[in-house]
Amino acid sequence: MIRVEVVYAEADRQVLLTREVPPGSDARAVVVASGMDAEFPGLDLQGSPLGIFGKVLADPQRRVLEDGDRVEIYRALVADPKEVRKQRAEKARLRERGESQA
Repeated sequence: MIRVEVVYAEADRQVLLTREVPPGSDARAVVVASGMDAEFPGLDLQGSPLGIFGKVLADPQRRVLEDGDRVEIYRALVADPKEVRKQRAEKARLRERGESQA
């Protein structure tokens, strides 16, 4: 058996589960079997993007896990980072000009 971690986080809570799995297990199968959906009802373990140590997996079914891997379950972004930066820059520009935003 090898030991791996499965991690998922929302804005207010994160959970890290440690699991022992047979050598040769793939990332998607481990996530589906992890029980993370019991911690976060409604979490789509079959369709969520996955990564290992911050690197997105193109094909989680083909990624065989190694002892010590941390599989991360990613969620959709709440806001587009480019749009947030654009809005922040606009607010700063208005402050510099002494205007208020309506």
